[in-house]
Amino acid sequence: MDLTFSPQHEAFRAEARVWLEANVPSGLASMNTAEGYRQHLEWERKLFDARWAVVSWPEEYGGREADLMEWLIFEEEYYRSGAPGRVTQNGIFLLAPTLFEHGTQDQRDRYLRDMASGAKTWAQGWSEPNAGSDLAGLTSRARQDGDHWVLNGQKTWSTRAVFCDYLFGLFRTDPEATRHRGLTYFLVPLDAEGVTVRSVGGLHDDEAFAEVFFEDVRVHERDVLGGVNQGWAVAMATASSERGLSLRSPGRFMATADRLLDLYRRCVSGEVGGGPLSLDPRLADDVVRCWMDADAYRLYTFQAVTALMGGGTMGPEASLNKIFWSELDVRLHETALALLGQLAELDIDADEAVDHGRWMDGFLFSLAGPIYAGTNEIQRNVVAERVLGLPRVK
Repeated sequence: MDLTFSPQHEAFRAEARVWLEANVPSGLASMNTAEGYRQHLEWERKLFDARWAVVSWPEEYGGREADLMEWLIFEEEYYRSGAPGRVTQNGIFLLAPTLFEHGTQDQRDRYLRDMASGAKTWAQGWSEPNAGSDLAGLTSRARQDGDHWVLNGQKTWSTRAVFCDYLFGLFRTDPEATRHRGLTYFLVPLDAEGVTVRSVGGLHDDEAFAEVFFEDVRVHERDVLGGVNQGWAVAMATASSERGLSLRSPGRFMATADRLLDLYRRCVSGEVGGGPLSLDPRLADDVVRCWMDADAYRLYTFQAVTALMGGGTMGPEASLNKIFWSELDVRLHETALALLGQLAELDIDADEAVDHGRWMDGFLFSLAGPIYAGTNEIQRNVVAERVLGLPRVK
């Protein structure tokens, strides 16, 4: 692995940093509210117009055709600048890589540019009331009727689906097939007749999640992604993006680790809490460990990207990635809460809340990390069997 950035990469970083420092908005409302979602979409449009929304995509879809190393550099600069979360993430970080790998040219042409600009946003439809981590246990079905498919069933825990325009999801198209077979991957407009989207309240009484019901919903066969009954293989491409590089880049965790280090310094100096806090000396070790782990994840990712740019692939090792970043995120926020003590419990609206209460907010969100994208228990099974070659436990 070569950690020396080329002059081209350094110039790319400088250009991104200058633009972000001049344009990153502040004070956006939560993206889990209607007003906040609208504000974030305005930011997405601004990114797109400046060709920063999807830097690694082809120019025809709004990208810069940047290489993977430049994408990592942009992600570092994005989070370093304190830019807001991406409401387009389900589309551009999860579905788009799958469209590039398995989609038809017609599907790419119809969906990618609107996805990049935020003109159309996407929800994920995998989890069901009785099939969450066990994706192969889903029961929503689709039957063919001429050149259309008719969908029935229910999806749940679809992030911000109440605000989205489309959903990508798996449906069982061959009920007689074994669990991992007979599934098909569909692209579904959420304004289609027979679709009902019902919000599920989040921790802040917002609309972070939704249930989606399908009652005889007709979807044209051109919106089957990757072939009939081939859904499991296509879904694994999406899962690889979710667990591997694209959803949680190391820039996100390095930025949090840097903020944690800054918080420690402010606690010791007395800037936080109205005077020097009496801290357990072991917390200094915890802060250093968090920063080192974030940097280790960063270096591991550069290694993975170097291999990919050399023609390699990322297989079950994505599960190792997912376990590491999800548990790192929890440790980063647990350490911050330990530094803050009672101050950590102040709500985001409290005047005395440190950093606007983002540490507790981030901690609560981090607890979902070991669950979504496939629980870490399932990922450890994948690592045991497919990375380490251990026998399956019956």
